[in-house]
Amino acid sequence: MQFKQFYLGCLAHASYYIGSEDEAAIVDPQRDVQQYLTEAKANNQKIKYIIETHSHADFVSGHIELAEKTGAEIVFGQKATTQFPTLKVNDGDELTIGKVKLKFLETPGHTPDGITILAKNTEDANEPVKMLTGDTLFVGDVGRPDLVGSRGFTAEQMGALLYDSIHEKILPLPDETEIYPAHGAGSLCGKSLSKETWSTLGLQRKMNYALQPMSKEEFIKIVAADQPEVPAYFPKSAAKNLQGVAALEDLPKPKEFSTEGIENFDGVVLDVRNGLDFGAKHIPNAINIGLGGQFASWAGTVVEVGTPIVIAAANQEQVDEAFMRLARVGIETVKGFILMKDYTGETNKIEQVSVADVKEKLTDDIQFVDVRRPAEHANGHAPKTINLPLDILAKEVGKLNPDEPTYVLCQGGYRSSLGTSILENAGFRKIYNVTGGTKAWTDAGFDTEVSAGAACANSK
Repeated sequence: MQFKQFYLGCLAHASYYIGSEDEAAIVDPQRDVQQYLTEAKANNQKIKYIIETHSHADFVSGHIELAEKTGAEIVFGQKATTQFPTLKVNDGDELTIGKVKLKFLETPGHTPDGITILAKNTEDANEPVKMLTGDTLFVGDVGRPDLVGSRGFTAEQMGALLYDSIHEKILPLPDETEIYPAHGAGSLCGKSLSKETWSTLGLQRKMNYALQPMSKEEFIKIVAADQPEVPAYFPKSAAKNLQGVAALEDLPKPKEFSTEGIENFDGVVLDVRNGLDFGAKHIPNAINIGLGGQFASWAGTVVEVGTPIVIAAANQEQVDEAFMRLARVGIETVKGFILMKDYTGETNKIEQVSVADVKEKLTDDIQFVDVRRPAEHANGHAPKTINLPLDILAKEVGKLNPDEPTYVLCQGGYRSSLGTSILENAGFRKIYNVTGGTKAWTDAGFDTEVSAGAACANSK
C-alpha cells in the first residue's frame, strides 16, 4: 500500500493518498489539486476514487476539479446532499484500490453525513488498519458538534450522534489501529487538537479526554462546552462543497491597481505582509492578515465572503499565494493588488512595543487588550488585560474607549497585528502592537494570572 499524508499547515488540514497496484484514492483533497496528480504520476497509478469524509466547512475542496482531470468517482456518505454525480456509501460498504480494501463506517456527529474509512492492506495481515476519521475523531479531541445548527440540528443532538459513532463504530476496533484525522492543532473544527497529525487508537484511549469513560450526557456536555465562535464563512464553504466549485485556474486573476484606484476602491484592502512591515507603513484602514500564520482561516473569519478585495503585498509572489489561499476558503472576490513599493498615497503606522514597555505603563490609564480565545486567556494572561477574542473584536469594540491608548497582544504577535488593524478601522488612533505577545511576557518572567476553571489551550 502506498500511503501519504499531505498536511496544509495554514489550514491545519490533512488530506491523504492511498495507492495499490495501478489504482489510487484521494481522501479530503484541498482545493489546489496538482500535488495529487503529481503523486499518482510518480506511482504510475490512476486515481479511481475521490472520497470526502464529510461536507467540510472550514475549506473548499478540490473534488470537482480532480474528478474532471482524472475521471475518478466522487464518494460521499449516503446522507450528503450533493448536487453533482456522487457515489454514495452506506455503513459497511466496501471499495477496492488494487489490493487495498476500503471499508466505510457511517459516523455522524460532527456532521450528519460523516463517514470513517478503514484502509486494509489485504496482502499483509499483520499491517495495522489505517483509519481515516475525518472530523469525527482527532488526535486529542473529537469533532465539534455545533457547526450544523442552521441545518436543523442542535449541538446536543449532534453530540449524541457523535457519542454513538465513537462508542459503537470506533472504540470496538483494536488498539493498534492507526488514526489519521482531517485536521490538527489550530483547526476550528475542534477545541483542543494535538499538534501530532496521526496516532493509534490505543494511545487515544489513554490520552484523549473525549474517549474517557463517561455517560452520554456527560460526553455531550463536555464536547459542546467552550467551543470557539463559528466563523461566518463555514456554512458558505460547506454549501460550496456540496454544490461544486470552479477550478482554481478558471478564477479571474487580480489586476494591478494604481494608488488612485486603491483610494477609490469600495471594498477591503487586505495587507498580507508581516506585522512589523504593516506597522511601519500601511494603507489607511487596511486589514493586516499576514501570510506567515493561519491566513485563510482568519481571512474567512474577519472578511465577509463576497466582499471585494484588493491585496496589498511586498511582491508578486505574496499576491499569488494570497489569491490561492483565499480561494481555499471560498473567497473568490479578489479584484486586484498593489505592491507597497508602488503605493504613493497617504500611509499610517502602528507602533510596535515590547512587553517591557507595556508593563511599565500598566499603572497608566491604558487599555490592554488580549485577543486570544477565552480558554487561552483563562489559562494564563498578563494582569489587567481585557479579553476580546479576535473573531468577535469588531463586534465588541464598543466595550473600549477609542480615545484611550490601546495595547493589543495575543500569543506571539500574529493575531494582535490583525487586531490593531481592526481597531484602526473602528476609529482608534492610539494603537500599539505588543510584539512577542503573551509568550514574550511569560518568557520575561512577568507575573501572570489564571482564571478559575482554566483549561489548556493552544492556538496561533
